[in-house]
Amino acid sequence: MPRKLIIDVDPGIGDAVAVIAALCDPDLDVVALTATAGCVPAHVATRNLQTIVEQIDPDKRPRMGAAAESGVEPTGDKAQAIREIAKLHGPSGLGDRQIDIADLHHRHDSAKLMTDLVRANPNECTLLTLGPLTNVEVACERCPDFLNLLGDLVCLGGSVAVGGDANAAAEFNMFYDPTAARNVLNSPATKTIVPLDVSNQVVMTFEEFNRLGLEPASAEQAFLHEALSYYLRSHHEHLGLEGIQLRELAALTFITHPRFFETQRMVIDVETRGELTRGMTVFDRRATEQWQTNIDVVMDVDTRGVLDYLTDMLKCV
Repeated sequence: MPRKLIIDVDPGIGDAVAVIAALCDPDLDVVALTATAGCVPAHVATRNLQTIVEQIDPDKRPRMGAAAESGVEPTGDKAQAIREIAKLHGPSGLGDRQIDIADLHHRHDSAKLMTDLVRANPNECTLLTLGPLTNVEVACERCPDFLNLLGDLVCLGGSVAVGGDANAAAEFNMFYDPTAARNVLNSPATKTIVPLDVSNQVVMTFEEFNRLGLEPASAEQAFLHEALSYYLRSHHEHLGLEGIQLRELAALTFITHPRFFETQRMVIDVETRGELTRGMTVFDRRATEQWQTNIDVVMDVDTRGVLDYLTDMLKCV
């Protein structure tokens, strides 16, 4: 029986790759895609998620959750981090694609959709978060046993030993909403985090991109060809890199092919107030444990296996 999966995203190009791979995977039943603000604003996250689904038109459409508007514009370091990300993902968040879609007729709040599905399917749904943990925190507030009703929780984010990407210490998903990250990751529920240390290792070069052999006749492949081409160019132009880090695909593949990864039981906390370290994930790695372990941390990855997984999924369409 396919594994029920909810994917919570702030859709840029990397998120689109993971969502398309998941929708193509016959061993996954993507019951919902939920949007959250992060690398793009809330209304753009909802629009981009709808665009991805409409462009590829899967046989079974997942339910879709709309990101909640906070009414507060990001400022300071957060605004700067978002501007840097926008250079890589383009004006729409999905490259330079012109997006023209109708609004959802019946908008469902992302956090409410999560809680409704988990209550209806106790211990059956895996939740994969590819953006900030805002929706998960709200779901926990509305349904105090939300995390315990999940089958699994896998979060992309944080950093053990390689520093940050939003600032010198913090990874973007943790940095964007550190309070939500702390509340969720400090919970006693079973959960796994896929940090930058591992997700950064999954790199698609121009050569790997050409190996995909994306065909314009397939809606999924045509969409990915356009988006990944833009992503490769923007990384070369703005970062001087000859490849792209497919972090979101790494997190998805941990769910579908855990044998490609190694994990370690650790303890995590998130800095919420530091002037230079806001959003930093703090792991106690002392020889004598001072805190009780509370999370599984992915520490190594078979990069070839992750890239081959994407290739295999695209052959299914």
